[in-house]
Amino acid sequence: MNRILIGAQWGDEGKGKIIDLLAQKSDVIVRYQGGNNAGHTVKFDDEKFILHLIPSGILHPGKICVIGNGVVLDPAAFFEEVDVLESKGIRVRGRLLISDAAHLLFPYHKLMDQLREESLVKKKGMIGTTKKGIGPCYADKMARLGIRISDLRNPGYFKERLAAVLKERNEILRKIYKHPGLSFQEVFSRYNSYRKRLLDFAADTSLYLYQASRKGKSILFEGAQGTMLDVDHGTYPYVTSSNATVGGAIAGSGVSPTLIDKVMGVVKAYTTRVGEGPFPTQFPPKLMETIQTKGEEYGSTTGRPRRCGWFDAVIARHAVRINGLDELAVMKLDVLSGLSEIKIARAYRIGSKIYRDYPSSTFDFSKCRPVYETLRGWQEDVSGIQRWKDLPERARCYLKRLEALLETPIKIVSVGSKRAQTIFL
Repeated sequence: MNRILIGAQWGDEGKGKIIDLLAQKSDVIVRYQGGNNAGHTVKFDDEKFILHLIPSGILHPGKICVIGNGVVLDPAAFFEEVDVLESKGIRVRGRLLISDAAHLLFPYHKLMDQLREESLVKKKGMIGTTKKGIGPCYADKMARLGIRISDLRNPGYFKERLAAVLKERNEILRKIYKHPGLSFQEVFSRYNSYRKRLLDFAADTSLYLYQASRKGKSILFEGAQGTMLDVDHGTYPYVTSSNATVGGAIAGSGVSPTLIDKVMGVVKAYTTRVGEGPFPTQFPPKLMETIQTKGEEYGSTTGRPRRCGWFDAVIARHAVRINGLDELAVMKLDVLSGLSEIKIARAYRIGSKIYRDYPSSTFDFSKCRPVYETLRGWQEDVSGIQRWKDLPERARCYLKRLEALLETPIKIVSVGSKRAQTIFL
């Protein structure tokens, strides 16, 4: 079976654990968009791994992992990840392929990202970017100024291309940001030193995935970020720079949609978001602090505290529709234990008008006030429960209500960070 895994909120839904579970039944695991601005946290053999670029399937011996053409790759971050994994006895070489059509991220991308965000802070218009250079790298890709891994195969061509791009970037750095610019020789020498090591991983991964599928191999496509951070379908401009929805999996891996059997969405039992932008169901401060602490709600890439709120069925329905979700995984149900009541936003109100669907205008979205329905909470600790029938009745009622509102079956419920703390329906 070929399956795409999608974040159905603002990212940080707990996809890392589900990828880890599904990878056990998959032959190939593919990362198809984003860069090292994303992070998947996986607990493996009582050790915590935070992976930013390499698919978490690498933790399973015998699995092949692929970084697709839709990813923008920072070589320094990538090799740091490789070295950490191999220092812990996890073999990467021979088990990981990188698309030779993937774009390289350069120091000028990070510098421009940082300087732009700093200038936006002064204008009170910051996006909340991770400052990893992802947006500027994608911008260069779309402007046809990007440099791909395949360009490294011809050193002369690579040198000529980098010189032309960096000349233009330095002009922007000097004239707009009053920065002296970067040394071509330093940048070229650094990336030339990455050249052979990167090319050892490079391949036509679109062809590889096609052939693997033809041979009956099971492929898992793992997304980074979430639907509401999608550059087209999320809370623009407070989004990431790529398509975190199902279309990104197709374009970012080079496979046909006809090869996909199922799409699974991942949601938390509540809602969180990192960075700036509207968040209608955000908790009041005291409850926010409680859930942040209990749920360990701090970004795996930035360490920033995540804003937390009640489950938002409006954005989740939007994710179901945009991605064609066949099934759901609900994470962190255990974090809601002990609350006397639990709310679900089933619609929004702007003035006297009720909206059941997500408005594409961020201005309108910022004016939305949630229309809640309230369910009774449960007091029992559910972190040790492994069967549906053993969950407290109120917890089951809550999950059934989510299913009804989203019109999508829940197949996995997570009640803790460990593999065993999982209920399969």
